[in-house]
Amino acid sequence: MLPKVFVILLLLAILAALFSAVFFLVKDPADRSHRRTLKALTWRVALQLALILFLIIAVARGWLQPHGVYDRPGSQPPQSERPG
Repeated sequence: MLPKVFVILLLLAILAALFSAVFFLVKDPADRSHRRTLKALTWRVALQLALILFLIIAVARGWLQPHGVYDRPGSQPPQSERPG
């Protein structure tokens, strides 16, 4: 449960950084070099990399288990994807 909460918190932080970058881009015309926008986008990229690394580690250690479309018992792939 804790890894899922951490993933959700990281996603919310990524969204917050993205919206703050948009805010600084639109509402801060005095900053011609857009330093605050660049800093917010840098945070977004860093948080996104942290999320990807965390997901890789969590799946490798078994904290999170990926699931697919055809993992349910009795479900079959479409005719075009069946071998043979």
